[in-house]
Amino acid sequence: MNIQEEAKQRHLQYQTRRHFLKACTTGLGGMALASFMGCSEGNPIAKILAPKAVGDHLSHFAPRAKRVIFLHMAGAPSQLELFDYKPLLNKLHGQDCPPSLLEGKKFAFISGTPKMLGIQGEFKQHGESGAWISNHMPHFTKVADDVCFLKAMHTDEFNHAPAQLLLHSGSPRLGRPSMGSWVTYGLGSVNENLPGYVVLVSGGKTPSAGKSIWGSGFLPSVYQGVQCRSQGDPVLYVSDPKGMSRDLRKQSIEAINEINRKQYEEFNDPEILTRISQYEMAFKMQVSVPEAMDIGKEPDYIHQMYGTEPGKTSFANNCLLARRLAERDVRYIQLFHWGWDSHGAAKSEALSHGFRERCLETDQAITALIKDLKQRGLLEETLIVWGGEFGRTPMLENRVGRDNVFTGRDHQTEAFTMWMAGGGVKGGMSYGETDEVGYAGVKDRVHVHDLQATILHALGMNHEELTYHFQGRDFRLTDQFGKVVKDILV
Repeated sequence: MNIQEEAKQRHLQYQTRRHFLKACTTGLGGMALASFMGCSEGNPIAKILAPKAVGDHLSHFAPRAKRVIFLHMAGAPSQLELFDYKPLLNKLHGQDCPPSLLEGKKFAFISGTPKMLGIQGEFKQHGESGAWISNHMPHFTKVADDVCFLKAMHTDEFNHAPAQLLLHSGSPRLGRPSMGSWVTYGLGSVNENLPGYVVLVSGGKTPSAGKSIWGSGFLPSVYQGVQCRSQGDPVLYVSDPKGMSRDLRKQSIEAINEINRKQYEEFNDPEILTRISQYEMAFKMQVSVPEAMDIGKEPDYIHQMYGTEPGKTSFANNCLLARRLAERDVRYIQLFHWGWDSHGAAKSEALSHGFRERCLETDQAITALIKDLKQRGLLEETLIVWGGEFGRTPMLENRVGRDNVFTGRDHQTEAFTMWMAGGGVKGGMSYGETDEVGYAGVKDRVHVHDLQATILHALGMNHEELTYHFQGRDFRLTDQFGKVVKDILV
C-alpha cells in the first residue's frame, strides 16, 4: 500500500460513525453545553457566566428578587425558643411525653419515655403584625413587620449532614449541585469581577455536610460557591507570590489560557472553559475581592449597627460583608453559622448557655442587615432566607448514658420555623401552624422542596424548567417535587 492509499484509508476511518462516537464524545458534550448556554456564537468564555435576560434561556419571567442572602444556622436552632410560641408546653413541663408523639417515630437520640420540656425563654408579641418573638432575639423584634415566618416547615432527614444537603441541594446524598450553583447556572452573574456565588462561614467550623454543601455537583465547576474569609486573605492563595508583579501575573495567566484555548479547540471539553474562566476571575479577584471584603472602610455608625470588629472572623462581620456583596450585585450569598445543635449534652449545647450565645452572636447583625438593605433601597430586590436544617422536639432529650445536667431538645423533622424577607415576599405575616405543643405542622405545611421552588420563583425561574441533562436524564434542584408557596408572595 503506497502512502497516498494509506492516507486515504486513514481519512475514511476518521469519517466512520464508530470512530465519531468513540472519539468525539467530549466534543459533543462541549457543543451541547455551548448550545444550552447560548454560546454557539461568539466567545463562549465570555458568555459562560453572562447574565440572562427575562425570557432568555433559563430565566422564565420577570423576577421580584435579583439576589439571595441565605443565612443558615447550622445545627438547627430551636423554633420553640425563638418564634413558635406554645404556652401549653409550660403546663406540661416535667410530665411524661404522650405515647402518640413517640410511637413509630425516629429520633436521633431520644429513647424510652422522655419528659416534656417547657419554653426556655419568654415570648411577647411585636410589631403591627403581632409576631411572637422570644427575649433571645431582642433586636430582631424591631423588624418583625419586615419578615414572613414559615411556621410549619418540614423535612425528610433527621441527621445534620443529609438534612443540610437536602435543604441546599435537593438531595440528602452527595453529588448534586447546591442551590447557589443552580441559581448562577440559571441566571448568570452581573458582576464580572466577583464570583456569582460567595460563601461566608463563621462559628469555628464548617457545616456537617462539609464544603460539598456549596459545590456544583454535576454542573460545570465554574458555578460552585467561592468561600471568602473576613480575616486574612479574603480568598486562600489569591495573593501573588513574593517577587511577582501584577504585570507578570497577567502575562502568565494569558500564556496559560492560550494553551487552554488551544486545548478547548481540540477537545471541546466544557471544563476547559471553566478552567479559563477561573484563571481570569482569579486575576480580577485580586483587586475586586480585597476591596469588597474590606469592612474597615465602613463608617463607625455602621459598625455600631452591626456589632462588627474589622479583622476578625464573626457572623456580624459576615452580615456586613453580605450587604457589601449585595451592593456589588453578587447573585447568591450564603452565610453559615455553626453551633446551634442544642442537645444539652454539654454546656455548649445547652439551651441555657450555648444556644443563648448563638442568639447573641446573630441577633443584632441579622437585624442590622435587614435595616441596612432597606435604608439603601436594596431589600425589595434582595431575598433574605433564615433557618436551620430541621427543628427541635417539644420533649427533653433523654440520651442513654447521660444525666440531664443541661437542658436540650433532640432533632425534629416534622416542624420547624424559617423566615424570609424582601425580594417579593410579604412582610408582617406568619404562614403555617403547628399543633398545640409544636410537634408537627397542622396547616399550610411547607416542605424544603417547596421552599426551594419559592426561592427560584422569586428569582424569576420555574423550578420545573430549570434542568440539566446528566447521566441520561434531566435533573433539577427540586427533584420531582416542590410547589411554589404563592400565598407569601406579593
